[in-house]
Amino acid sequence: MLIDARNSTLLVVDVQGKLVPAVAGWQSLLDHVIWLIRVARRLEVPVLACEQYPQGLGPTHPAVAVELPPGCIASKLHFSAVAGACHGFERAAGKAQIVVCGMETHVCVLQTVMELLESGKRVFVVEEAVGSRRDSDKALALARMREAGASIVSREMVAFEWLRRADSDVFRDVSKTFLR
Repeated sequence: MLIDARNSTLLVVDVQGKLVPAVAGWQSLLDHVIWLIRVARRLEVPVLACEQYPQGLGPTHPAVAVELPPGCIASKLHFSAVAGACHGFERAAGKAQIVVCGMETHVCVLQTVMELLESGKRVFVVEEAVGSRRDSDKALALARMREAGASIVSREMVAFEWLRRADSDVFRDVSKTFLR
């Protein structure tokens, strides 16, 4: 199954200021998350975000927050954004596919993905746009999510599947801006 821009939502999980510097390869992760948000917004794919206990972990990293659509960030106390009943899931309810990025892969991303799968969503986890403090935790979580039915994808796979074809002004714009 290909990722369909008309039937998917991008979910940004807990990319928060206090936690970001502790994550392995954090600058690359931030760059990839921002890239995904920009591509999603250019293609009019809905974007949702959540924050785990922002009083303790701080708000969404400023470099990410500035890219997000207004009002799309929900705070939560559950590790899973689904169990936490984040406000945006009503808006995503009509979308069968959820593209997931964020942190930490083995905690909030994993629990969110597992519950999205349980609810019948088709889930795509962007490998280079998720992170954990330890690479081994990330690898274990990705393997577990794959085994449970999530597709592990790259950011370019997401972009090209959202685009589907090369004969449009949108493709030329995205290609020139994002696929250099």
